[in-house]
Amino acid sequence: MSVIEGDAKGHAGGDAGGKHAAELLYGVIRRLWPLHRTVVRAVEREVKDAGMTAGEHALLDALRTEGPRTVPQLARSMDLDRQPVQRWVNHAAELGLVVTAPNPAHRRSSLIELTAEGAEAIRRIQDFELAELRQRLADLPAGDVRTALRVLDRLGEEFRHLANDSRMSPNETDTHHTDRDHGRKDRQDARITDTADTTDATDTAGIADTADTADTTGTADTAGSTRAPRKGRSGK
Repeated sequence: MSVIEGDAKGHAGGDAGGKHAAELLYGVIRRLWPLHRTVVRAVEREVKDAGMTAGEHALLDALRTEGPRTVPQLARSMDLDRQPVQRWVNHAAELGLVVTAPNPAHRRSSLIELTAEGAEAIRRIQDFELAELRQRLADLPAGDVRTALRVLDRLGEEFRHLANDSRMSPNETDTHHTDRDHGRKDRQDARITDTADTTDATDTAGIADTADTADTTGTADTAGSTRAPRKGRSGK
C-alpha cells in the first residue's frame, strides 16, 4: 500500500492513519537539508588537506563518472547553476586536477576533463569514503538502500516540477509517469548533446572566468562555500 493509499484509508476510517501517512513524507523531507549540511561538513573536513572544497569533490566525482563534459553539461548533471560550477572548475584547474580539451561537437566550447593527478585524487578519496561507509553502515540491507534511492529520485523529480512551477490537471495524472520516463531520456540525451554550447565560448577553466559575477543562488553554492588553503598539487 502506498503512502497516498494509506492516507486515503486513514481518512475514510476516521482515524489518524491519514495524518501519520502524510507525516512519513514530511519526515523524509525534513531530514534532507540537515543531512545535506552534515555531508558537506564531513566532505569538507576530508578534502581540506588537498586544498579542495566539497563542491570540487562533487565536480571530480561527476567527471570520473560521466567523463569529459562542458561546464553547462556539468551544471545540468549536478542540477546547479553554471556560476558555482565554473568557479570549481577554475580552482580545480589551478590545483592541476582538471584541464580543458577540444570539444569535437563544438569548437568554441571546451570540454573539462580530469588530469591523471585529478583522477588519482578522486579515486583515493572515494576509496576512503567507501571503506568508511562499509564500516559504519554495513548493517543496512541492500533492499533498504535501493528503496531509499527510489524515494529520493522521486522526491527530487517532483520538487523539480514545483521549482519550475509546473502544474498538472487531474486528467493528466494517468500520463504523468509515461511523460516522466520520456523526460528522463531527454535529460540523459541532453548530457551527451549539449544544445546550449552556442553560448559557451567563455567556458574554459582558468582562462575566462565568467562565474565570478554575483552568485544569485546562495543555496546552489552551499557545497563549495568554504575553501581550505591550497596545500599544493599533490593533494597531500
